[in-house]
Amino acid sequence: MYLDVFTISALVDEFMDSLVGGRIQDVLDVDETGIGMEIYANHRRQYFYASADANRPRLHLTEEKLRRGLQRPTQLGLLMRRYIEGGRVVHVSQPDWERILHLHIEGQEGEYELIIEPMERRSNILLVQDGVIMDCMRRVGPEDNRYRLSLPNHAYQPPPPITGKREPLSITLEEIDTYFEQVTDPKYKAYQVLTGHVLGMSPLLAREIIYRAMGEANIKAVDADSEAVLDALHTIITPLMRRDWQPGIAETEDEGVIAYSVHPITYLGAWHPTESISAAIVAYYGAPVGEEAYTAAKKPVFAAIREAKAKLTAKLESLQSGLKDDAEREKLRKSGELILAYQYILEKGQTELRAQYNPDEPELVIQLDPNLSPLENAQRYFTRYNKSKRALDDVPVLIEEAQNELAYLDQLETDLELASNWSDIDDVQSALQAGGYWQGKGAKRVGGGGQSAPIRFVTQDGYVIWVGRNSRQNEIVTFKKANSDDLWLHARDVPGAHVIIKNDGRRIPEDVIEQAGSIAAYYSKRRADGRVPVDVTRVKYVRKIKGAARGMVTYRNERTISVVPKSEKAFE
Repeated sequence: MYLDVFTISALVDEFMDSLVGGRIQDVLDVDETGIGMEIYANHRRQYFYASADANRPRLHLTEEKLRRGLQRPTQLGLLMRRYIEGGRVVHVSQPDWERILHLHIEGQEGEYELIIEPMERRSNILLVQDGVIMDCMRRVGPEDNRYRLSLPNHAYQPPPPITGKREPLSITLEEIDTYFEQVTDPKYKAYQVLTGHVLGMSPLLAREIIYRAMGEANIKAVDADSEAVLDALHTIITPLMRRDWQPGIAETEDEGVIAYSVHPITYLGAWHPTESISAAIVAYYGAPVGEEAYTAAKKPVFAAIREAKAKLTAKLESLQSGLKDDAEREKLRKSGELILAYQYILEKGQTELRAQYNPDEPELVIQLDPNLSPLENAQRYFTRYNKSKRALDDVPVLIEEAQNELAYLDQLETDLELASNWSDIDDVQSALQAGGYWQGKGAKRVGGGGQSAPIRFVTQDGYVIWVGRNSRQNEIVTFKKANSDDLWLHARDVPGAHVIIKNDGRRIPEDVIEQAGSIAAYYSKRRADGRVPVDVTRVKYVRKIKGAARGMVTYRNERTISVVPKSEKAFE
């Protein structure tokens, strides 16, 4: 977890300098778990963003203007707009050794605290007045946590106090020795000893200390030198305790930005300083809004798709080449026939036969096994020929399978390009994993919960339109949401959304079909084009491709319309 105690402390200092005294001019719901605020302070607009995403919590300032990303505001967003919009940020604080940040706000009806707890799996954003929770991003009831309820009208309960850990600069050499001597598991890592006994010690920080001490970040605890570890700990922690921040990012050529911190990281890639810790966080996660919001998360998934496509393309070219060139197979057949034709003149122990199959063809050089009879040698060539011929019979099927798989990867690539939230990205990653194309860790569901759902849109005339924005949703829309007489639309000859117009017994007017076509074009690989051809047919004419991945279909009896790509929001 890179958003550790010291990173929060650096953010406190940054916000004290840039936000305190500023007026909150706007509060908005940026996404399902994120809140943004526009704060006018120090004669400029500051854009503050905090997310309670269970897997990727974050908070920072951003240069880009934040925009509302939800059609319906969250209850927390509504309360924040009512009570703190127009108020002033009067202070920023952090409880000792906690990964929690408090924004103290003076509103028109009293004083409030916006408490941000950016801790993985337990992340939350809470609006509190006089110690009582008004509302929060993630409600936690007694069935989830008996000690800390996070519910409206309940007292805010801070995390339980940390026990059994020492402040880093107070630890003695004897204590470090004791910590390492207590380890009984030979596989236990040295950095784990630090995270288990020292306050504020995140795995990233602990690994850096061990690396500087021992030259290896993941060295085993039994191999650690206590004195070297203590020296490295003091070297790194001393400036941090003085709040002497050195924000920056670690990156590699292959993966880009892989970590951020408020101290140099020497064991991961190349270290590059940044202007602020907010800038480092944005470089790691990407901007919270717009097309670049999920750039960092998409990079390794795009790389996996490109690698998979390259392998499949090479396989397809090899198959197609084998289908065209049957000279080797024919040579096997001719060799067997020539051995039979010349069997009575072959001498015992002969290892080679030279003969022409046709007068106008070059002489064939046929290898013979001297331990076999002419008939056995001929049979060996016929066996190899028949085996090669049977393999050839399978090639068209293998080519079709490879082509279908390439088309599916094209669809996943488009799914990823159009992904606008973590769930959509996770859908693509999960699909790659299911196909054996993803070698890294499995996809993490937001909140450990469900997958993204298709869009349900109702036109002004009351027609229901379903939109699948990726291959999994396409499968749901076409084969679970639709009936045989519903209309089905898809951008022609490119990966994209399956769009359904429900047939409720009324004639579906052409303007509704064009609306649905525009949405299909918008959620396709040709989104940026001025006009896009979109095919329209009945669902009963759409069929799954046998053996192909989910969402892959063929269709017939279509007609084609030309539309301008527009999202469903353009028709609200």
